[in-house]
Amino acid sequence: MSITSDILRGHTETIILKHLCDHDSYGYEINKAIQEKTDNQYQLKDATLYSAFQRLEKAGYISSYWGDENVGARRKYYSITQQGKIYYELSKKAWEQAKELIDSLL
Repeated sequence: MSITSDILRGHTETIILKHLCDHDSYGYEINKAIQEKTDNQYQLKDATLYSAFQRLEKAGYISSYWGDENVGARRKYYSITQQGKIYYELSKKAWEQAKELIDSLL
């Protein structure tokens, strides 16, 4: 059974922030990690991913900077802020509460 995007909709930002808690990263790398962690059952569309980056940056949860690649295209990297770490923890708790509720109903 594949995971539908409906189940994960609304948690895109939390998923991105989780990845950025580990290290700075760029869009393609984040999406690739999501695919690997889900055994290719889930991936974000580029428009969804980059819209989430814009919302997170505007809210002050992440910051961005251009990498200094010597080979290939320059990449825009994203870094989680202290405020973003706090927001991630709150979002993770909200997910855990929702999961408990759904588990009790199903």
